[in-house]
Amino acid sequence: MHDQTLNDDKTISEGEVLTEEKQVQSSFVEAPETPEAKLLEMEKQLAEMKDNWLRALAEGENLRRRAQREKEDALKYGAVNFGREMVSIVDNLQRALESCPVTEDMAPNIKSLISGVEMTAKEMLSVFQKHGIKKISPLGEKFDPNYHQAMFEVEHNEHPVGHVAQVLQDGYIMHDRLLRAAMVGVVKASSAPKVSSSADDSLEKAS
Repeated sequence: MHDQTLNDDKTISEGEVLTEEKQVQSSFVEAPETPEAKLLEMEKQLAEMKDNWLRALAEGENLRRRAQREKEDALKYGAVNFGREMVSIVDNLQRALESCPVTEDMAPNIKSLISGVEMTAKEMLSVFQKHGIKKISPLGEKFDPNYHQAMFEVEHNEHPVGHVAQVLQDGYIMHDRLLRAAMVGVVKASSAPKVSSSADDSLEKAS
């Protein structure tokens, strides 16, 4: 009888333990998702998908614009190195014309040769202009270190200080890109001492 009571107590204890375990397990079971929660989750996923799509669209548009800009730059500035080499040829043609001016007693064949050189130089300048290459001849302009290379300084009465008084070699630009800077002489401040008006008056009185 005593053994049976112990067995019954043991059975009750085990039942209580099982009941507690079930209660603990049931506390970890997720509650069933409501339709409202599912809708909110779908709306969140839709918003993320829309954001990712907009980002991809913007990135694709940026890539397209960058490719278009690089293509335009390649067409616009692709001949920069070629242009730098060609300006030296124009310089040589101009030097040849300056060293051999046409005179009345000059032989006809020499005159024809000089005329041909002049036409060639003009045609090359015309081709330069067609491709956006322009000459920089800044005589009398304010010195600009972006486009001018100062070779010396000189005092000058006709141009203000800091302006170009002499052009040794013309420069060239292609669109907005520098091919060669113009070599120039720049006006500097006069080194002669300035006579004051009071000194002038005293000199006049003394005379």
